[in-house]
Amino acid sequence: MSVAIETTTAPTAPMTAQPVVLGQRARMPEFSLAGKVVLVSGAARGLGLTQAEALLEAGAKVYALDRLEEPAPEFEQIQQRAIELGTELHYRRIDVRDTELLNSVIETIANEEGRMDGLVAAAGIQQETPALEYSAKDSNTMFEVNVTGVFMTSQAVAKQMIRFGNGGSIAMIASMSGTIANRGLICPAYNASKAAVIQLARNLAAEWGTYNIRVNTISPGYIVTAMVEKLFVEFPERRNQWPKENMLARLSRPEEYRGAAVFLLSDASSFMTGSDLRMDGGHAAW
Repeated sequence: MSVAIETTTAPTAPMTAQPVVLGQRARMPEFSLAGKVVLVSGAARGLGLTQAEALLEAGAKVYALDRLEEPAPEFEQIQQRAIELGTELHYRRIDVRDTELLNSVIETIANEEGRMDGLVAAAGIQQETPALEYSAKDSNTMFEVNVTGVFMTSQAVAKQMIRFGNGGSIAMIASMSGTIANRGLICPAYNASKAAVIQLARNLAAEWGTYNIRVNTISPGYIVTAMVEKLFVEFPERRNQWPKENMLARLSRPEEYRGAAVFLLSDASSFMTGSDLRMDGGHAAW
């Protein structure tokens, strides 16, 4: 005995237009920042300046913000590179704790440029002090710079992004120390401040997503900078111990975070927000 079963073809969802990617003449155009205006706080030297240079290479016009009276000597060399790359690097002296000046400077830049596209909030301070010896003044200073300063810089930039209606991207420099307690490194207020930055980014992402503003964090591991080299002179055992605490058995260099800044501020990460990009050599994955 046979049974006939009537079948019908299931309806298919209508095809949506797909962006053309095959045959692109430009190489990875989604990483381009050409024509964009980007601010980098804490960019007079170190990681902030290194990331600023990467943004210039991607085509952005960059404004470096820092409290130092003069940026590092290599700043002028990078300014010259910017000219060769067909873009510009500018310096504005400002302390992120001065909210009134911060808003004024950022609004002036936005008015002059007619747009505001991105921010890398890299300004921050560090202090190694046992919890039982920490003063309220030092603790407040830490949070004022590392949390409130990042918050107010992001707010000032977001206001301009919303005014122009083009959206934008904000990347805050957090730390692996925002999710772990560093063995042998006593920095309770610093670690708490970086945990706050990670949580702050999630909340700003939730609030500002409707304006097409993305907010993410980068959490570096230990970075060999001039300041860390001085620390190794005082605590030579750390030079040998710290590399053993991650899966790559070495410390990172500032230039290893260049690509992350370009990725987060460009359309290469257009569907990424409220996320933490942890780059710690596997330190926190043990």
